[in-house]
Amino acid sequence: MQASFMYICKTYKVMEKQKINSNPYVLKGFTSMLIGGYIFIGSYVLKTILDKFLLENKTLETLSNRGIELIIISVILLIFIISTFTIYNRGKKNAEKLKYNSLNVASKNAIKKYLIGFLIMTITLLFLFKFDFNNYITPIFLIFYGFLLYFLKNNKRKDFLMLAGLSVLLGALCFLIPSYWYSSLTILGIAHITYGVVVKE
Repeated sequence: MQASFMYICKTYKVMEKQKINSNPYVLKGFTSMLIGGYIFIGSYVLKTILDKFLLENKTLETLSNRGIELIIISVILLIFIISTFTIYNRGKKNAEKLKYNSLNVASKNAIKKYLIGFLIMTITLLFLFKFDFNNYITPIFLIFYGFLLYFLKNNKRKDFLMLAGLSVLLGALCFLIPSYWYSSLTILGIAHITYGVVVKE
């Protein structure tokens, strides 16, 4: 009887500790599928914009004007903002369903890492836009994104590292073949969707 009581107390303490140290803001299940869809749609929109100017026989100098740059930056930032909102909204709902605080030590650390990574990535991309290093935008984004996924990984889900590794690999390929940018983003989007289907929330 006493042993059973001690076991129940120990189990309760473990559950309470998990509630305190669990990060609900994770990329899996429907959340990963949505973000994969955003990446897929965003890359298609960017390709459509660029193809439109190429079909109209515009020069590369015209493609790099401030108006086009503003559109591209807006699309990229919109994807990040929508993705961030999706992660936050789904994470908050998961925390409420599991009845634990969504803003605990683990989640605060994850949010801090995300914001620092997002800030560094944004500054770097704006720098590349400003100095017309357009061929490096996608590979740098993919490599930064891969490292961001790595630093936000869940130690219980080692297979999540495959997404990070794939993103870095695609970024390296884009350095070698700049025209591969659309295919790389499409593959990353599909990989996110596939991961979401396989790894449930």
